[in-house]
Amino acid sequence: MTQLRGVLWDMDGTLVDTEPYWFRAEAELMTGWGVPWSEEDSLRLVGSALPVYAKIAQEAGVMLTSREIIDQLIAAVIRQTRQAIPWRPGARELLDQLCQAGIPMGLVTMSEAALANEIVANLDDSTFSVQVTGEMVEHGKPAPDPYLLGARLLMEHHYDDEFSLDRLVAIEDSEPGLTSAMAAGITTIAVPNIIALPPRPGLTLWNTLADKTIADLAALLSVEPVGS
Repeated sequence: MTQLRGVLWDMDGTLVDTEPYWFRAEAELMTGWGVPWSEEDSLRLVGSALPVYAKIAQEAGVMLTSREIIDQLIAAVIRQTRQAIPWRPGARELLDQLCQAGIPMGLVTMSEAALANEIVANLDDSTFSVQVTGEMVEHGKPAPDPYLLGARLLMEHHYDDEFSLDRLVAIEDSEPGLTSAMAAGITTIAVPNIIALPPRPGLTLWNTLADKTIADLAALLSVEPVGS
């Protein structure tokens, strides 16, 4: 069995169930400009980079810059997280196990640092060694860039000679996120949230993180014998 050297986590929808917060923020911004917006519209954007929404909003008639749109969305979601952080089932427990075992972790999210910091501030300081946020990459999910950057930063932070992509696991909840992690060459677990995720070759589907352990993660890195 290949030894697990690190775990990269998506945030929205995987670590925390903030998708309803984003849906509310998106709808409020659009309707404030007289643009019809439904939950189905938001569902189509789950996991996408924020500039994607900003471009759609502008094309629909929102007369703001991309930066203004993104800032408004993030501020609205932050206000909601300060009232309650909706952790996904089993997420904090698995985080605690990994921390106690000294397994490095990184956060790879298309949200920007302002929101990521709000969430991470509610965890132990040692939980995430590195963070990759939306403003750090030119090409967001589904491109592999965010996960490749997360892996590189994790390796640099820990100076691990045995570190390699095939010793990492990524945990995701959306099609763009899964595509990004798998394209980066990282063993990927899908934990569906509000959108069903169809099976695809090489993808592990878990209904929940509840009761999952480090052994469950490590088992995914088993190497098939040569010639099998």
